[in-house]
Amino acid sequence: MAQVSDVADNQSSQTKTLRIARYNPEKNSEKQFMEFSVPVEKWTTVLETILNVKQHQDHSVGVRYSCRQATCGSCGMIINGKPRLACFTKVSELDSDVVTVEPMNNFPIIRDLAVKFERLFDTHHKIKPYLDRDDTELESDAKEFLQSPEELEQYIQFANCIKCGLCNSACPTMATDSSFVGPQALAQAYRYVADSRDKGKDSRLKIIDESHGIWRCHFAGSCSQVCPKGVDPAMGIQLLRGYMLGFRS
Repeated sequence: MAQVSDVADNQSSQTKTLRIARYNPEKNSEKQFMEFSVPVEKWTTVLETILNVKQHQDHSVGVRYSCRQATCGSCGMIINGKPRLACFTKVSELDSDVVTVEPMNNFPIIRDLAVKFERLFDTHHKIKPYLDRDDTELESDAKEFLQSPEELEQYIQFANCIKCGLCNSACPTMATDSSFVGPQALAQAYRYVADSRDKGKDSRLKIIDESHGIWRCHFAGSCSQVCPKGVDPAMGIQLLRGYMLGFRS
């Protein structure tokens, strides 16, 4: 039985070509690709192939990662032309003998596959991503703010955002407007506006009601297509517009 298992394991193992974009803005004038042969199994993720290269072939490859389970959002990159999480994307799912990895679009490059997140964090912070209440003090019998299942349903989908940046990377408006707040921040603005516990709706709507805010979105929908958590930023932006136009309260 052990011999049969060994044969099956050998048959499942393959070799793929991993093309990694290499670029250091402090040293290079343009991006170049380096190719590596990497072993893969049916369960091997793109991140695992990159780490295999770092361990065995080229220690200098620059890549950001952390949890390896699609929770932290650190390993976002362009994989075969589409923004994806490297730890969540299996090589076998790509159906290609060549896997090309590049840094996310619309983000300044630190080195190779690692990009700067300052713009994303700044815009996220701009929309006040926290429950905003006008309570001045807590009564002695204070308790948690209870919500009905219907109230929770209004925003819970949008609370799944892990700030990976894939939606901003896919957004065509982000590529042409360096001041656009972006789909990630707009979706999170809706998340808090729709929360029955929050009292900061008016101030939040004022923040995004400007030329580089919600009205700059052209509703391409590409942000929702790449979200690994099913947040659907495009829908959040449309629902948020409902508040802006007075269709929702």
